[in-house]
Amino acid sequence: MIDKISIERINSLHPKIRDIVGNIYVDEVSKVLGVDTFCRIAYGLRTFKEQNELYSLGRTKLFSPNGKRLGIVTNAKAGQSFHNYGLAWDIVLIRNVQGKQSAVYETAVDFDKDGVSDWLEVARCFKKINAEWGGDWKGKLYDAPHFQITFGRTWKNLLELKRSGNVIVGTEYPII
Repeated sequence: MIDKISIERINSLHPKIRDIVGNIYVDEVSKVLGVDTFCRIAYGLRTFKEQNELYSLGRTKLFSPNGKRLGIVTNAKAGQSFHNYGLAWDIVLIRNVQGKQSAVYETAVDFDKDGVSDWLEVARCFKKINAEWGGDWKGKLYDAPHFQITFGRTWKNLLELKRSGNVIVGTEYPII
């Protein structure tokens, strides 16, 4: 299934990867899961302000409005995430049962019963476009929902490009 929300979030990605990610999403990711499950792009481009808000969770913002203790979500401050440059996206699987949708973060599930984890099926699709998958990270923070295409850049390189004004005219996307 092609998810309208996901397409909007893909359109927020850096112009250099927008069509690549969009095409693999439409041509493969949307077709690889069973009829009751689809992949949603949960995040694409993230502003520096949004990044700092996520970074504060579990650190300076310890409780949700309903009093639930918050955990650390990210180790990246503003400017330190590839999301801040439109080069990363996060996914979540959405299960639709009897008209009720629910997010699925369990990476081992195989709802379509084809012998391969649904998360792995999606990851394989994105890896075809040379996306790095956070589910493969060993020495870093394991991050199964996360994908990124960095073109060999570090966040420090990208931050410097942005700070120096080396961006696509009329945007905040660094020229890479």
